[in-house]
Amino acid sequence: MSVSRRTTLKAIAVAGGLGATSGTVFAKGEHEDDERPADDAADEPAAVSAAVRVAHFSPDAPNVDILVDDEQVLADVPYGAVSPYLELEPGTYTVAITAAGDPEAVVFEDEVEVAEGFATIAAIGELEAETFRPEILVDAEPLPEDAEDDAAFVRVAHFSPDAPAVDIYADEEPLVEGVEFEDVSEYLAVPAGAYTLSVRPAGEEEEVASFDVELEAESITTGYAIGYLEPPEEFADREFTVELVVDGPAADAEEEEPEDDHEDEAPKDEVDEKEDEKEVDEKEDEKEVDEKGKDEAHDDAAKEKEPADGKNGVDEKEAANGKDAANGKKAAPDHQC
Repeated sequence: MSVSRRTTLKAIAVAGGLGATSGTVFAKGEHEDDERPADDAADEPAAVSAAVRVAHFSPDAPNVDILVDDEQVLADVPYGAVSPYLELEPGTYTVAITAAGDPEAVVFEDEVEVAEGFATIAAIGELEAETFRPEILVDAEPLPEDAEDDAAFVRVAHFSPDAPAVDIYADEEPLVEGVEFEDVSEYLAVPAGAYTLSVRPAGEEEEVASFDVELEAESITTGYAIGYLEPPEEFADREFTVELVVDGPAADAEEEEPEDDHEDEAPKDEVDEKEDEKEVDEKEDEKEVDEKGKDEAHDDAAKEKEPADGKNGVDEKEAANGKDAANGKKAAPDHQC
C-alpha cells in the first residue's frame, strides 16, 4: 500500500494538552524560540497539541535521520528504536527519512497532515525489496467502551516481512488471530496481570516466539512483531521478536520519570544521629588526649626535681671543701694516723 501525498493522522482528543514531552520538541508558533512574554504565556490555557513519534522497524535499513520541514528532529535512529513523542502544532508538515548523515540518501519524503493527539510513524518493509514505507498508527484510541475499570489494553502490529499470518495467544487463550504482514489489530481489553504471550503461525500450535509480560491496569500497549523469521546472513542479529511499547501519555510519563539518585542513602534522622555520635566520639578522643598530655607533663616535671643517684651528695661535699680552702683551712683528712 503506497502512502498518499496527504496522509491524515486521525484526531485524538487530549483535554488540557500534553504538557512537556521528553526528547526533541519541534513546535511552530507565533513567537520564534518560544519568546512569548511570560505574562502572556501564563494567561493562555495550555494548547491542545499533536504528539508524533518515530519507530525504525525496517530490518534491512541503516540508521536514519528524521527531518520535519527540512529541519532535523532525530538523528542516527537505529533499527528497533522507538523515539519519544515529538510535540507538534496541528498542521501539515513535510516529513523526510534519510540515511543517517547523508541528507541526499532520501528513502521517504511526503506531506503529513498532523491532527491533535498521539501517533506513531513506523518505518517498515525492506529497502532491497522496495517495500520500505512509513506506516502511521493512531495511538491510545479508540479503546473498548465496555472494558472493566482495571483492564489493560493491548494491540498487535505485524511488521515482520518474512513471517506468515500469525495468531497471538495470551497464556493458552487466543488474543488475536490471522494477523498478516502490515496488519494492526484494534485495542483489546484484558484483565491486568502477568501473561505469557506466544506467536504462532495462523492455525498452528507450534510457537515461533514467546515472552512473559506484566500488563498493568489501564496501561495501553502495542506489541510490534518485527525482524526476520529467517534472517539473511548480513542481518543475522535482526531475528524475529516482539517489541512491547507503551502508547499515549503514559509513554511520556515513563520517559520523564527521574532516577532515584538517593535510593541508597540513609534517612535524614539516621544520618543526623550518626553525625551526633561521631561528634561525641571525637570530643571524647580529644579529652583523652588532653588528659594524657597533662599526665605526661606532670611526670616530666617530677623527674626534673629528683636527684640523680649520689650526684647531689658529692656536689655538696665538694662545695664545702672549696669553702674551707677559701678560708685558709686545711681540709681534715678522712683518717688520722
